[in-house]
Amino acid sequence: MNKFGKIAVLFGGKSGEREVSIKSGSAVLAALKRQGVDAVAFDPATEALSELSKFDRAFISLHGRYGEDGTIQGALELMDIPFTGSGVMASSLGMDKWRTKLMWRAVGVATPDFEVVTANSDFAAIEKKLGLPLFVKPANEGSSIGISKVKTAGGLKAAYELAAKADPLVIAEQFVGGGEYTVGILGDEALPIIRIVPKNEFYDFEAKYLRDDTEYRCPSGLSAEKEAVIQQEALQAFRAIGCSGWGRVDFLMDEEGNHYFLEVNTSPGMTDHSLVPMAAKAAGVSFDELVVKILSMTLGHKNVG
Repeated sequence: MNKFGKIAVLFGGKSGEREVSIKSGSAVLAALKRQGVDAVAFDPATEALSELSKFDRAFISLHGRYGEDGTIQGALELMDIPFTGSGVMASSLGMDKWRTKLMWRAVGVATPDFEVVTANSDFAAIEKKLGLPLFVKPANEGSSIGISKVKTAGGLKAAYELAAKADPLVIAEQFVGGGEYTVGILGDEALPIIRIVPKNEFYDFEAKYLRDDTEYRCPSGLSAEKEAVIQQEALQAFRAIGCSGWGRVDFLMDEEGNHYFLEVNTSPGMTDHSLVPMAAKAAGVSFDELVVKILSMTLGHKNVG
């Protein structure tokens, strides 16, 4: 597929999600090569970014800071190299769970209630306001790094201290307990919804990448009408922060069947446990086809957001 030119598959990087990124990027690289694309591995942690000038476009398989937060996107824009996924602003916003939720709240996208937590916060007051259990998470990390569930009164302080090791900006979030779901976004299309059923406390790093007993239900079990509504709202939530290309929007359901959008992922995993490839497969799109579709969006396309 010479129409793409020479492709840099960016993976690895310097974030806490480096190992997951290596798995994603290796899978993407292999798929591109199977499709006859001239693709080369590129690790920004060990190679000078100036070397990217040798490439025609980039497939970003970086996760977390410096790869998913607008940093690498800005470098690529300065070098006039087309790349997969969202632009600088949307990548930066999408990485920041707090600012994503502020934006969503401003435009009427339902999201669980939340509070910023600092070392000087009134922990008991936040526990009372949000109720127990609640979740505590670093605002700018992915793959559930630093997340914990506070189930007993007085537990917020320790959870905050754990999250603050990963990021100085920490949020506490209301617990919504009717099920975890995700919607993959591919261009202007929302993929089939997946329900995630972890066998441990919640969908943490272990459940995502290390365990083989996490259930992924696709069909999700939602009615066709409900699924269609949520898919359209997921597209709106994705676009509200300026996202483009492809990504993933996670949401929760409560026991009454109401849904609340949780966060957006602008550079989703592409490992054997990953959700977008799973949803694409349910829609009849193979992994190799998915990778080429994502890359095709860089043809004649300027990243927005």
